[in-house]
Amino acid sequence: MDIASSSLSQAHKVVLTRQPSSRVNSCSLGSVSAIGFSLPQISSPALAKCHRKQSSSGFVKACVAVEQKTRTAIIRIGTRGSPLALAQAYETREKLKSKHPELVEDGAIHIEIIKTTGDKILSQPLADIGGKGLFTKEIDEALINGHIDIAVHSMKDVPTYLPEKTILPCNLPREDVRDAFICLTAASLAELPAGSVVGTASLRRKSQILHKYPALHVEENFRGNVQTRLSKLQGGKVQATLLALAGLKRLSMTENVASILSLDEMLPAVAQGAIGIACRTDDDKMATYLASLNHEETRLAISCERAFLETLDGSCRTPIAGYAAKDEEGNCIFRGLVASPDGTKVLETSRKGPYVYEDMVKMGKDAGQELLSRAGPGFFGN
Repeated sequence: MDIASSSLSQAHKVVLTRQPSSRVNSCSLGSVSAIGFSLPQISSPALAKCHRKQSSSGFVKACVAVEQKTRTAIIRIGTRGSPLALAQAYETREKLKSKHPELVEDGAIHIEIIKTTGDKILSQPLADIGGKGLFTKEIDEALINGHIDIAVHSMKDVPTYLPEKTILPCNLPREDVRDAFICLTAASLAELPAGSVVGTASLRRKSQILHKYPALHVEENFRGNVQTRLSKLQGGKVQATLLALAGLKRLSMTENVASILSLDEMLPAVAQGAIGIACRTDDDKMATYLASLNHEETRLAISCERAFLETLDGSCRTPIAGYAAKDEEGNCIFRGLVASPDGTKVLETSRKGPYVYEDMVKMGKDAGQELLSRAGPGFFGN
């Protein structure tokens, strides 16, 4: 990682001040210090601009580092502008550099920031905005139109269909799929007092929380990037939140974790923790580059989970969870879940079979069909 990407990671750190009386679960990933944004001195010529603005709370907001295009790029990477999206783009860039010497020179890979619908509309819950591809549509359009060469996505944001003229042949090695519990006063959901408010924009998380802990309340319109949500928590808008552990690891922000939820406590979103990279269907050069990065075990697991999601025709209004993984014997173990939005009803299923593409896609579809049948019409309240 070069100076620019390293500095970017540090510049977007948010650390919470934990109440002295709270107990931290034994699976906590680190101690917690005072809140603040680290603002290192950045002198890399790769940075075009870095603005520092004073927020209403008096804290200095982290800067956004944007690469300067110094030469004609061999590969133009399209991504969202959030710190996590940029971290994923930098990870992609570093993996490309490590495998292809011609990409090592400065400027050979350019990162293009593209604002998506999901980034622009922050005042409403995702379920109310409606539609699919809220965080991918504009990036895919830039890819199709030739403004970028590859698109780096969080796979859980990618609709089950791909736009025409694009393929998604590459998944990077998957990060930890579990959810992290973030709280200043408690070490777990079970320790929160009745009436406590948990902030999450995810109906999947909301339904599973309320199913197990009906005395808690969930604030649905808890939007924003990781740093924004942690700042809202620090400001007392909610008492706790859940975040994907994968994102916190990629941002080097695990010091904020009070505990990690097991898969039995909170089944993850389909494709959580996975990065997907798309290119144009007719771009053999980019397809070859991406083939060199693909992690096949991850790709197969994601294919199984997305087959499950596609069968259920899942949207932002549908609480769905699914996870496929390889067991010690080399088989695929799949677990799937659907829930009513209020968490009063949760249906689960599981499958086991060969860790082979065709078998895994079939498992995902079969599991989805089972839950559709068990749920019946009107289950999701759509």
